[in-house]
Amino acid sequence: MAEIKGRLLVVDDDEDILHAAELYLRRYDFAVMKEKNPNKIPSLISKQDFDVILLDMNFTKDVSSGKEGIYWLKKIIDYDPRAVVVMITAFGDIELSVEAIKAGAIDFIQKPWQNEKLLGSITAGISLRRSRKEVEDLKSKEKQLSEDLGHHFSGIIGDSEAVKEVFNIIEKVAKTDANVLILGESGTGKELVAREIHRRSKRSTQTFISVDMGALTETLFESELFGHKKGAFTDAREDRAGRFEIANGGTLFLDEIGNIPVPLQAKLLSVLQNRSVTRLGTNRPIPIDVRLISATNMPVPEMIETSRFRQDLLFRINTVEIKIAPLRERAGDIPLLIDHFMRLYSKKYNKDIGTVSKSTIQRLEKYDWPGNVRELEHAVERAVIMCDSDKLREDDFFLAERGYKAEGLMVNNYDLEEVEKAVIIMVMNKNRGNISLAARELGLTRASLYRRIRKYEL
Repeated sequence: MAEIKGRLLVVDDDEDILHAAELYLRRYDFAVMKEKNPNKIPSLISKQDFDVILLDMNFTKDVSSGKEGIYWLKKIIDYDPRAVVVMITAFGDIELSVEAIKAGAIDFIQKPWQNEKLLGSITAGISLRRSRKEVEDLKSKEKQLSEDLGHHFSGIIGDSEAVKEVFNIIEKVAKTDANVLILGESGTGKELVAREIHRRSKRSTQTFISVDMGALTETLFESELFGHKKGAFTDAREDRAGRFEIANGGTLFLDEIGNIPVPLQAKLLSVLQNRSVTRLGTNRPIPIDVRLISATNMPVPEMIETSRFRQDLLFRINTVEIKIAPLRERAGDIPLLIDHFMRLYSKKYNKDIGTVSKSTIQRLEKYDWPGNVRELEHAVERAVIMCDSDKLREDDFFLAERGYKAEGLMVNNYDLEEVEKAVIIMVMNKNRGNISLAARELGLTRASLYRRIRKYEL
């Protein structure tokens, strides 16, 4: 069976014209859909993506003004700014053709048409349609990538057995397209692992898109992931591709996937099963090809038992599972991490710091690090800023253990921000960095706790 070269929609009230167009164009392996009633155009283009639309100028008997064609042309362009429309009419008129081109048509063909002219217009139209789609996709990717540029990602540092095991799994799974679920406490480096899998995969030259599911509200979930059409809801001022479309051909990383409400889990499962998304405001499915990597710090087995997470979704996302150990279980990696971050931030802040005192390293190795590697990085950054010599010492670090005891809260002053910070650290430590449990105990939403963690650089 020949490969389809393009999908065409022919709209004309003359049955003979529709039949002639179909017979001729199918010779060149075009898929042709015919329609006599222009009122069905919105429904047709919402359900299927057409490369070129051939549109008659007049649909009412004895009318030759072309106003009907211009009306439907504008409707099509308003619905899909990338649409490629070729106008056809039995009444040749220079003014009418100019008006049609100004309204968004790419060409104007007079009946009876010359086959070569019709074929040339359609071929050029298909190329234009694909170029417009490529430009839109590039703009969407550029916008998303520009938002990610400010994020700092260092390499995965460590030589402990736990880290070696993670590297071993990455090496095996990266070469495949298998979906991966990364488990670990907040701050352990789940996104770094996801990026390393992408970097070593056959999709490494394509886009890596990261989505923090914990920061997405239910109302934004579908719009952000699946995209929307202009006017789909109040603030939808333009057509927008969702993260699945933007990541097409590459890797999509869904962080904190355990936070998705059960009703929305069903929608995500449907997309993964069908390998297509439908933008809000349309009925047209868009095929997608992404490698999915997910991550969570939540106890998924317990969530399944309490019906807070769908088991069938878990089967879809964890073909391979990677568990990242918390920093307190691989204290031997702390010296390597300190050295890495010290060099990184010494360069950033133009400081000549080359070593860390032995007693400081010993103290940092004994600390519990509830915020894991992320907390250690921020601690080293602050220490570099505060350091007045070429060596980091204990006094350069401010650790939570100065401000609280495990059996109760103790603060050094009554500054409300310091008290709040100490309480958050204590509760995070108690819950082993689990954001959801800590937020629940503090009486906060996950989003509110995230904002405070960022504020205090925990």
